[in-house]
Amino acid sequence: MRQVAIYGKGGIGKSTTTQNLNAGLAEMGKKIMIVGCDPKADSCRLILGGLAQRTVLDTLREEGDDIELEKIMKTGFAGIRCVESGGPEPGVGCAGRGIITSINLLEQLGAYTDDLDYVFYDVLGDVVCGGFAMPIREGKAKEIYIVCSGEMMALYAANNISKGIRKYAETGGVRLGGLICNSRKVEGEAELVASVAKELGTQMIHFVPRDNMVQQAEIRRKTVIEHIPDCDQADEYRTLAKKIDGNDMFVIPKPMKQERLEQLLMEHGLMD
Repeated sequence: MRQVAIYGKGGIGKSTTTQNLNAGLAEMGKKIMIVGCDPKADSCRLILGGLAQRTVLDTLREEGDDIELEKIMKTGFAGIRCVESGGPEPGVGCAGRGIITSINLLEQLGAYTDDLDYVFYDVLGDVVCGGFAMPIREGKAKEIYIVCSGEMMALYAANNISKGIRKYAETGGVRLGGLICNSRKVEGEAELVASVAKELGTQMIHFVPRDNMVQQAEIRRKTVIEHIPDCDQADEYRTLAKKIDGNDMFVIPKPMKQERLEQLLMEHGLMD
């Protein structure tokens, strides 16, 4: 079983990328569980066709500790199993604690079955809070992929996340598998992200072009592969799935100093 965490700047498209990637893996016959680690509980929306899934924390609050796995796990497209950790009531508590509670409960309820090929953790934002770092801090996820674009703040976040990976690499055994560029049509974007990846000691595992087909599928509460399986964008996600499935480049990243990151941005003409 490969346990994979997807990180990246807030709003960069982690959940969309993760769900479309997982549709590609499932189409290949892989058995998958997605654990949504975001209080918005939107990590499985496209897999479940927009079904409003009860989160782990909501279920615990309403029913107490004695719950069954079926209460918090739903099955969606191509048999993908879906869990949303959820979060505390607004303004109360730490959302990161919800991730810790959810993963521990899933282990207790036997969710991590032997037939699973992958478990994906779709994690909110940066690795700045201990709770959100839990999938890598506790050694749950061994592989990390960072979703980014050629925009400055997305690359700043990727570098910051790399610092967190490096911190937990020795104790948890976590490794960086690469950067996934979710294009924003920035000029010279692929070259810039590839340069940043090289500087970090990793790879740009795939460049996902920007295509309105993604938004069209999202409106219909589906992944691109389910909505329009024969379109070019569906093939992009299939290619990403194949690259991740066959990836054997896992590294302890070498985060840059801020000055070096800004130098790369200037070299690629993004800070003129």
